[in-house]
Amino acid sequence: MIKIDLSATLGVLNDVSKLMLEESAAYAISCGESEILPAHLLLKSLENPFSDVRFILNKLEISHEELTALLLRGNQHSNIDILSRRRKNNPIVVGDAGVGKSALIEGLALRIVNKQVPPHLQNVELWSLDLASLQSGASIKGEFEKRLKAVIDFVKNSTTPIILFIDEAHTLIGAGGNEGGSDAANLLKPALARGELRTIAATTWTEYKKYVERDPALSRRFQLVKVDEPSIEESIVILRGLKPLYEKTHGVYITGEALETVTKLSARYIAAKKLPDKAIDILDTACARVSTAKNTPPKRLSYLDNKIHEINVAIDEFDRDYQLGESVDHSVKTKLENKLAELAEEKTALSTRFETQKALVDEILALREKLSDSEADYTEEERQQWINQLQGKKAEYEAIKPEECLIHAEVGRQQITAVIADLTGIPVNNMTGDELTKLTELPEILNDNIKGQSQAIEQIHKNLLTAMADLRRAGTPLGALLLVGPSGVGKTETAIQIAEHIFGGKQFLTAINMSEYQEKHTVSRLIGSPPGYVGYGEGGLLTEAIRQKPYSIVLLDEVEKAHPDVLNLFYQAFDKGELADGEGRLIDCKNILFMLTSNCGFDAANDRFAVKSDEELRRSLLSFFKPALLARMQIVQYHYLTTDVMKRIVKAKLTKLEKLVSERYKATFTIAENILEHIEKQCEADANGARLVDAILEGQLLPPLSLALLQRIAGGEKMSTITLNFEDGEYQVHIE
Repeated sequence: MIKIDLSATLGVLNDVSKLMLEESAAYAISCGESEILPAHLLLKSLENPFSDVRFILNKLEISHEELTALLLRGNQHSNIDILSRRRKNNPIVVGDAGVGKSALIEGLALRIVNKQVPPHLQNVELWSLDLASLQSGASIKGEFEKRLKAVIDFVKNSTTPIILFIDEAHTLIGAGGNEGGSDAANLLKPALARGELRTIAATTWTEYKKYVERDPALSRRFQLVKVDEPSIEESIVILRGLKPLYEKTHGVYITGEALETVTKLSARYIAAKKLPDKAIDILDTACARVSTAKNTPPKRLSYLDNKIHEINVAIDEFDRDYQLGESVDHSVKTKLENKLAELAEEKTALSTRFETQKALVDEILALREKLSDSEADYTEEERQQWINQLQGKKAEYEAIKPEECLIHAEVGRQQITAVIADLTGIPVNNMTGDELTKLTELPEILNDNIKGQSQAIEQIHKNLLTAMADLRRAGTPLGALLLVGPSGVGKTETAIQIAEHIFGGKQFLTAINMSEYQEKHTVSRLIGSPPGYVGYGEGGLLTEAIRQKPYSIVLLDEVEKAHPDVLNLFYQAFDKGELADGEGRLIDCKNILFMLTSNCGFDAANDRFAVKSDEELRRSLLSFFKPALLARMQIVQYHYLTTDVMKRIVKAKLTKLEKLVSERYKATFTIAENILEHIEKQCEADANGARLVDAILEGQLLPPLSLALLQRIAGGEKMSTITLNFEDGEYQVHIE
């Protein structure tokens, strides 16, 4: 006996099983039984086979809100022509993901409804085939074939002609192909060949070439219809059709400028996706943000609530300790109470500002809705009155300072650029005042950290100004700078400082040691392995870094040590702002600053302190770099560090050490002048630049200083004065 709790069981069954169980229960009741018997289930399973096409086929219907958008999509003449043929009348729509293949089919359904097709197509219905439902639970041998045959019979026997839409058609290959059975594609071929089944299939180019094109018997039964990515102008038209739908869904107002901005900027900055899909995604996100901000308290208000709670907890803890007779500092409580009052005042002001702006935005939206209602009954005088009110409210809203604005009255250019900036990390919107200040003051910042290279720094600054002002040649990266000079003069440090102050931090610097790429085959580590090789699909170090951080610096350190064939992949990156990875995808490099370092031509000892002319430097570089690659880069020469510059570097590093020790050990730390002179003499005899200073400090000066400090700490002795000098050929530490 099978006992089933019907109400509990129905919630976990699929539609077909649920239907069979319900009918079995009804049959049991009609037989006068109080329980469902195995016989009831068996009889009903025979009457209603699992291949019930009602759960496999879905009639393709379009909501009223989508009609306008579909009317504005490209024409469907190619599909109609193929469907009108006597033989091989099965189109397969092929295009990249996001270009609108499914929308094209829905547009065809709309044309059929509107009788905008030839007479023999006006009475047909479009049904979609759900391959997931077709395969679900079909593990028993022959079950899948039975279901698919039921679908074909349903289409053949329908009184109304049916055209079957198969989305993701490549999944037909191998679908249901259990041992001893056939896959869906092989089962459909005879019906397609005889004309018993008319279909429209859709898939992407990658899957079409990988699955459909490899099966000539299947591909010849379909006629290819190419769907290209729509142009920017066409995408704007599509978005205009979708605009009312998104306004209604999110309860926001979308400006015409927002539609143009989202289309143009997404086409420019988001290379991995296609129009119109990527533009629609960004517009949807911007609408959601504006709608959420209107109905959700600002983040600052939540932060203030948390801080107020923390301070209240601290005050309660203070009062408890005081009640228990513990020693407490009442000045601490006073500071907490003052801070609490300050935060409470800020919270009140912020809450008032939020409610005021929310009411103002609601009034603006209400007036816009009144004016846009074409069916409303109002006089011209009332309309003009509402227009005047709307203009007054908009003027009141626009008077709010940008930094004080908590709620947006519309989805405009500012909201779109903010979403793109968050998604890509690229500062699409105008640079803030702080960022502009850093950019204009960059030479001063770099000269403070990199001594004796003012000419090179000025050259780099000019390049960055042009790039950030977006006046560089279209399609090129932010820059391709070849920093050439002797070792230890600040080439790598320049890239680090620019990443820190302009790009937002060292995390936006991808440093690649090119000495690791001295073999030709190592190029696969940068761009990923090609098909058929180990590591295919895992991506490359360089290409994945650019994809994840499209606005950053790529530092190719010691580039002259790389194999020449490895450098060949940078031709297009420096010239066209594109780089193909091992999988054939084009990686967008237009917002990448490439910086290459090299000491090519500065190895000879007799060249020390010599300043090379541009022509001499170019001749040296041509001994390694190909002229075509060199022409794509801007050469920036770094000079040997003079004695005066070395003195400044040594003094700066010793001053930094003094500050560090004083702060760390709360003592007065003094470095004798003779140490400065000793290090300067050592540096004069070496051409390793500033690296030698670090080597002297870390290898000779810091060990005895560290030993003396640790011994003092181990003995539990206090330190008030620390003196470091150079006596009898070694560093001496005196601590009092």
